[in-house]
Amino acid sequence: MIPAEHTGISTGTGAAARFPATAALRRDFIWGVSTSAFQIEGATREDGRGLSVWDTYGLKGQIANKDTGDIACDHYHRYAEDIGLMQRLGVQAYRFSVAWPRLLPTGRGAPNEAGLAFYDRLIDALLAAGIEPWLCLYHWDMPQALDDVGGWTNRDIVGWFADYAALVANRYGDRVKRFATFNEPSIFTIFAQATGGGERDMRNVDTFHRCIHNVNLAHGAAVDALRDRVAGSLIGAIHNCQPCLPSTPADAQAAQRSSVYWNQAFPDPQCLGAYPALMQEAMAPYIEPGDMARIHRPLDWFGLNHYGPSYVKADPGSRLGWQFGEKPDGIPQTPIGWMIEPDAFRDTLLTVAKTYALPVYVMENGFGDSDKTYAAGAINDENRIAYLKAYIGALDEAAAAGADIRGYFVWSLLDNFEWDSGYGVRFGLTYIDYATQQRTPKASFAWYRGLIKSARAGAPEPGPAVPVLGTG
Repeated sequence: MIPAEHTGISTGTGAAARFPATAALRRDFIWGVSTSAFQIEGATREDGRGLSVWDTYGLKGQIANKDTGDIACDHYHRYAEDIGLMQRLGVQAYRFSVAWPRLLPTGRGAPNEAGLAFYDRLIDALLAAGIEPWLCLYHWDMPQALDDVGGWTNRDIVGWFADYAALVANRYGDRVKRFATFNEPSIFTIFAQATGGGERDMRNVDTFHRCIHNVNLAHGAAVDALRDRVAGSLIGAIHNCQPCLPSTPADAQAAQRSSVYWNQAFPDPQCLGAYPALMQEAMAPYIEPGDMARIHRPLDWFGLNHYGPSYVKADPGSRLGWQFGEKPDGIPQTPIGWMIEPDAFRDTLLTVAKTYALPVYVMENGFGDSDKTYAAGAINDENRIAYLKAYIGALDEAAAAGADIRGYFVWSLLDNFEWDSGYGVRFGLTYIDYATQQRTPKASFAWYRGLIKSARAGAPEPGPAVPVLGTG
């Protein structure tokens, strides 16, 4: 177990120990959950869906345990059951992504009516359940047909993405008002084009910078496509922001460079109209007249994903001059090795709110482990509860210090396909038995439901103490 002084979590009894303070949050604060299409839908070869790059990657056997997203959580067929879980939680909103290759099997051209109809059913069921749909256009599932002609390194993709955004807006804009253009563009560019390996690695810093600029241009084009077609639309983008810290004092410059690429390469041009100074020389060859104005389109909100800091070391032989480094001793970690530092979350919220002057919604935050079932099927994920309590408490501290924070979405509603880790990592409030697709709410599910009820009522709800956070 990790000493309480490392987490700030009380080991006392009663309601104050069960739930974090939420007194500083707005009365209209939104509580939600998040997922993404490829991680939960399955049905990858049904109803005319095209291949994505992640399908191809899985077919090559390059994911842990040779897992694929072919079935995932079978959400494509079980979405009504999953919406029932959301109703039980009491969430007000659900952030999901639309699968580009399900709507446009080759990424462009004629749309797939069966794919469009699936999201009609999903959106209508959410609204009938009193849950607001928050739609993200892109959560990493590039159509393979577009990747074959360069993907994000091909400037033509700006127009293809705008056409895709227009299709989504025309079909769902009568019912959906909250849109995000991208989820974590820093992640899918850094890992695919700069530091990654295998089939997705472009092995060229030139293509990395070209990719950054094209993603930013596509963001701006999508904002315009949505804004022109959806009256009352509220549009943002979702960024993974976290401190990049030096592994040793000698790594300070590398950590600074890492932070610029990780935390600023996308929100700065999108929200402030310019690339960070450290990047400007590298980006200059790809910027054409009028590009920065095309990127810098008015936004309504800032989506923040945050889990914990990363530690960086200098690596002159790498494409970006840095690599992930050793983590200091004595800092709590999740079972998958991610840092647990609620204070870093608080500070990141304050920095983002001040820098970009937009309302902030936390679109992902959660605890990854490999949950085990207990007696009578209960999953007593006490460490997840303690993590969420600590981080939501830090969010309340940021709000008390003046950050305009308007919502919090747990990652994730369900255990799911976790990219290169396959099904070996679990983030869900709900346990998925992948062999049977049975859904079993964990202890954290009940805890989050109680928190939402307590926070919305404005008064604490009695309950048992929260345990000290441990590493599982």
